[in-house]
Amino acid sequence: MSSGLKRIIFASFIIATLFCSAFAAQAAEKVTVASVSWTGVTIKSEIAVSVLESLGYKSENKVFSVPIAYTALANGDADVFFGNWMPSMANIANKFFESGKVIKYVANMPGAKYTLATPTYCAKAGLKDFSDIAKFGDKLDWKIYGIEAGNDGNMIIQDMIDKDMFGLGKFKLVASSEVAMLAQAQAYTKNDKWIVFLGWAPHSMNERIDMTYLTGSTDLTFGGDDGTATVYTNIREGLEKDNPNAAKLIKNMTFPVSMMNQIMTSSHKDKTLGLHKAGLQWLKSNPATYEKWLDGVTTVDGKPGAAAFMTYLDSKM
Repeated sequence: MSSGLKRIIFASFIIATLFCSAFAAQAAEKVTVASVSWTGVTIKSEIAVSVLESLGYKSENKVFSVPIAYTALANGDADVFFGNWMPSMANIANKFFESGKVIKYVANMPGAKYTLATPTYCAKAGLKDFSDIAKFGDKLDWKIYGIEAGNDGNMIIQDMIDKDMFGLGKFKLVASSEVAMLAQAQAYTKNDKWIVFLGWAPHSMNERIDMTYLTGSTDLTFGGDDGTATVYTNIREGLEKDNPNAAKLIKNMTFPVSMMNQIMTSSHKDKTLGLHKAGLQWLKSNPATYEKWLDGVTTVDGKPGAAAFMTYLDSKM
């Protein structure tokens, strides 16, 4: 082999190595958040994007339905999902956990709630338990109100109807969106009309609507503890290896129910804020939270993460 050919081969090897290294670095510096259009998940996802951007990552929040969010994680089209409500999401999520393509990872919000609810005046009139719903079918127009099609809560309700659990076989699930469903519930409440709908905490609905959560949930519905839930952060397979710094941040990010309630209430009271800005405002007033999140986390070029995010907050608020 001539010396000239050797030089060409060596140069080609160097170029290919640099290209691969640059591509790997670019991939490592991009973190995609999978989200669903629920208030709490939106807050967490938008905050995470802001923190990641402050550290120098390219980050975006992509909104999916729940099943598609898991497919995106499994396919590597998304890196993290902050909205795994368990046990209600088990029927969707467990198969992805079992395959190893999606990692359950860490509880980001214990003590949450996700189950059926009704206005308190309905509860006082006798609608207190899942087993009471069918007794008041005529008053409820034989309808149960859910949120967007394909989410786990709707699937549970439809399964209850299909299997005639609690005598619900005659009922119809009304699929909608979070905003539309809550508008319906608020409108019904103002007129003392009867309604059963999906409710959860944290959420400002708990202050905006005088509502009562129904008892009677089982392990086959929203869980055996009357819908008490734990929300987990899920990541795609390989994220910890590909991007240990971002993974450490994601693992550190917990969201107490009290924090989420305060952010949601601020956003509801001041419509100019929006969920994202309300979240950043809360963090600016509670620096101990993001300092804990960023403990041991750096920017992409190795500088202290907490200082970078503090500077980012000052520029945004």
